[in-house]
Amino acid sequence: MSARPRVLTLSCPDRPGIVHAVTGALVALDANITESQQYGDPDTGLFFMRVAFDAAASDEALRETVAVVASRFELTWELRDAAARVRTLVLCSKQGHCLNDLLFRHRSGDLPVDVVGVVSNHTDLAPLAQFYGVPFHHVPVATGDAASKEAGEARLLELVAELDVELVVLARYMQILSDALCRELSGRAINIHHSFLPSFKGARPYHQAHARGVKIIGATAHYVTADLDEGPIIEQEIERVDHRYTPAELVRTGQDVEARTLARAVRWHAEHRVLLDGHRTVVFR
Repeated sequence: MSARPRVLTLSCPDRPGIVHAVTGALVALDANITESQQYGDPDTGLFFMRVAFDAAASDEALRETVAVVASRFELTWELRDAAARVRTLVLCSKQGHCLNDLLFRHRSGDLPVDVVGVVSNHTDLAPLAQFYGVPFHHVPVATGDAASKEAGEARLLELVAELDVELVVLARYMQILSDALCRELSGRAINIHHSFLPSFKGARPYHQAHARGVKIIGATAHYVTADLDEGPIIEQEIERVDHRYTPAELVRTGQDVEARTLARAVRWHAEHRVLLDGHRTVVFR
């Protein structure tokens, strides 16, 4: 059997000998370690590690070996096929900049994901999905209609199950997810929003920012939780602006930042570089 690339991620209470035990166990199976990163959080006392390696050993043999180390060090761990592309469902509304960026990167092979569908509460972006050859699902949600919202979320979960979705990306999806749906998608749903504009909520945030003369705009990609826009942060980026920027230029600049930030977060998640550390994340870039 030829060697295949795998990724092992783990966390546990920090103590001496973890790295030696993990790498030693892999080497004992003739694994070739190609990348190894680790971090000990001094605040929580937790240790985090990501190991990429090539091995001809079967998944069963690898899991049995890691399980022995796990029992000794109280590891929480996951072993994945590094070559497997993450099955991804993208949610959007009417703004297409993040969706277009993700679909372009997907088509060009720049992201290790398979976009298996696009879901929207509007039909505006159906032609964009069609252009990239990705199935489009219109799941309408009537504003202020609780029954419509519940039905829409039920349909979304049906699609997640039917399409064997591993990651849900909210690419400017302008709907607030219910607490129940957030819990169901915990750790596998990423959202993007215009951070660094904390005072400008609701419609036309960049126009509000222009009226206040902001000097920095930016974006935050984070995991979705029941606390609106408060989930563990994966990536952030800022762009300096000044008095010369018109509202339209702020929108254009902000959309570029949002697209880049979201793409990096999706990439790092798909490459299994993001580990949860309470309300924070450890990102092995």
